[in-house]
Amino acid sequence: MNVERSELLAGIGHDALWALIEGRHGDPFSILGPHESGGMTIVRVYLPGAEGVDLIEAASGRVVAPFSIAHPSGLFAAAMGSRMPYRLRITWPDGEQITEDPYSFGLLLGELDLHLISEGTHYSLSRTLGAVEMSVDDVAGVRFAVWAPNARRVSVVGDFNAWDGRRNPMRLRQSAGVWELFVPRLAPGERYKFEIIDPHGNCLPQKADPVARASEAAPSTASIVASSMRFRWTDDNWMKGRSRQQRLEGPISVYEVHAGSWLRENGGRSLDWVELSQRLVPYVRDMGFTHIELLPIMEHPFGGSWGYQPLGLFAPTGRYGTPEDLAYFIDRCHGAGIGVILDWVPAHFPTDVWGLARFDGTALYEHEDPREGFHRDWNTLIYNLGRNEVKGFLIASALEWLERYHIDGLRVDAVASMLYRDYSRNEGEWIPNRYGGRENLEAVEFFKHLNSIVHERCPHAMTIAEESTAWPGVTKPPEEGGLGFDMKWNMGWMHDSLSYIEKDPVHRSYHHGTMTFGMIYAYSERFILPISHDEVVYGKGSLLGKMPGDEWQKFANLRSYLAFMWGHPGKKLMFMGGEIAQLGEWNHDASISWDVLDRPAHAGIQRLVKDLNGFYKDEPALQFGDFHHQGFEWAAADDAVNSVLGMLRYAPDRSSSVLVLSNFTPVPRYGYRIGVPQDGVWVERVTTDAREYGGSGLVNGAVSSEPVAAHGRPHSLALTLPPLATIFFKGPSP
Repeated sequence: MNVERSELLAGIGHDALWALIEGRHGDPFSILGPHESGGMTIVRVYLPGAEGVDLIEAASGRVVAPFSIAHPSGLFAAAMGSRMPYRLRITWPDGEQITEDPYSFGLLLGELDLHLISEGTHYSLSRTLGAVEMSVDDVAGVRFAVWAPNARRVSVVGDFNAWDGRRNPMRLRQSAGVWELFVPRLAPGERYKFEIIDPHGNCLPQKADPVARASEAAPSTASIVASSMRFRWTDDNWMKGRSRQQRLEGPISVYEVHAGSWLRENGGRSLDWVELSQRLVPYVRDMGFTHIELLPIMEHPFGGSWGYQPLGLFAPTGRYGTPEDLAYFIDRCHGAGIGVILDWVPAHFPTDVWGLARFDGTALYEHEDPREGFHRDWNTLIYNLGRNEVKGFLIASALEWLERYHIDGLRVDAVASMLYRDYSRNEGEWIPNRYGGRENLEAVEFFKHLNSIVHERCPHAMTIAEESTAWPGVTKPPEEGGLGFDMKWNMGWMHDSLSYIEKDPVHRSYHHGTMTFGMIYAYSERFILPISHDEVVYGKGSLLGKMPGDEWQKFANLRSYLAFMWGHPGKKLMFMGGEIAQLGEWNHDASISWDVLDRPAHAGIQRLVKDLNGFYKDEPALQFGDFHHQGFEWAAADDAVNSVLGMLRYAPDRSSSVLVLSNFTPVPRYGYRIGVPQDGVWVERVTTDAREYGGSGLVNGAVSSEPVAAHGRPHSLALTLPPLATIFFKGPSP
């Protein structure tokens, strides 16, 4: 069909044509694709660099018409008598390509999707935004969608279009500020980004997809089209097993892990997820931990941030393998009876130009005012929780890990920094809330909403707050005025107990209250006792290095301290390396020093932690009092002179009891009398002074109570308290 050039460009103004050619046009569908004109269908494509294009019938493959060059920059146009399904045969300098026309497809996202995105309640966001493998009109390809409401033009770029932002400009869905485009014949594995022109006409650095489900491994920064195929899980029994509440009432002993430095092969190579499933999972199971907690594994640009400055809140980092590899690792954990907790960071994000910072040329995810939007401590940007779309983005991220990857819990990082508007700010450097206060009301509502949604949609999952202040009700339900977390890290106990154990024993009697103070507030929240990565970095030394005294005393102090922690109310968390008394502080660029296990003292610490986990898991009396005050009594709280502490732990019906005694001096105490609640034989179950742990071997065995009153109880035991030791006695049945 012979058609004049003027007819091929009918209805296109000069300015619109040049905007398209220069890659500035915000409505490419108004020019490109099929358009009815003068009783025929005009098809226009913009393919800079193409040598020629043919219009072919989709059904038969016959050539309907060659495209004419409508503009030498790469605009081609052809006419057909009536509209029909068609394809393009494009001749490039390096070969031929046959494909459907991206601009022949209609609207992609439904109005409900767009409404929910704007409302901040689209909780399956990765199935709507980002890159979604799908078929449209029986054509396989990838639908791209991105929220950038203030952009003049957005294009998807990648290897498939030579990273040329002129080739695939997107359509704006005005009601939600979302840009969309279906690119046919793309498949998982394609690299891509978004090229955005800001409100002022400036072309921004190409942006990674905020909702990408896969990304290139750092230092590369492109997003990757992830597969939509479902992972073949084998953990049905685990997922349908005990409820979240049942799990909270049971033993929780967490092994905190930085995946890249738990074990490195020769040459310093980190293990991938498949290798970790073969090495880490059996180790954790053998050690008796109930959970693995992973430092953030969301994609992050700087390895030295340990993941705490993530930019890909929906994408597992490419450092350790594919998303499918991560799912395999989690599946193997569940198969071994181990839960998986992820550290998750909704507080802030780094300023890298290819990330979220001023994503569409405006403060979109962050606050405009640096008094609200910039963390000087970390040189990061703070999420604007006053925007529905941002809140929805973060909640959808949390659900992505819990639902797609079967994660058992999220430990929410830096909660205190979110709750207080004046966090780490001087007077005049922060903006009060609408009532003039320092509380971040938007963050409060965000946490309540997050936890309500998580517990409604993921009844298996728990949420944990790293909250370092005395904010009330962190673990109370939102309907009772709380934030709704299941547990909270007990930072106060951690600081107090480490401060005490680091002191020379000769001074400990003057600081005795430091070790008892935690019980004053122990049941104000549901607590985890954390000895985390933060305590063994930045010049703080290793756990062993914190201990006073000569070498024997250092190990004895550490054994006694760890056992005191396992005897104290609260769930347990230990960072990797602590269980083998690593000599040096943690280095994320190196492996844990596993070679120290050749030395008996280090192997003894490891065996002790394993035995403590075993006793904790088997003994209801060591679990009930974690969250219920009826399960705890002081056996001896005021013996500061001897630096002795005694705790009594009870099962729910008091059908069993455990006595925990700690002697925090290097002096053995013979005939030490301690009151007990039941008459009968008390059996020593664990003593940190046992020779198999590296101790001196002072043991009690089984001890019968005597009708001698002590500590307000009619019966008592006369015991030997080994030096710098903690011992556990199982009481008789009532």
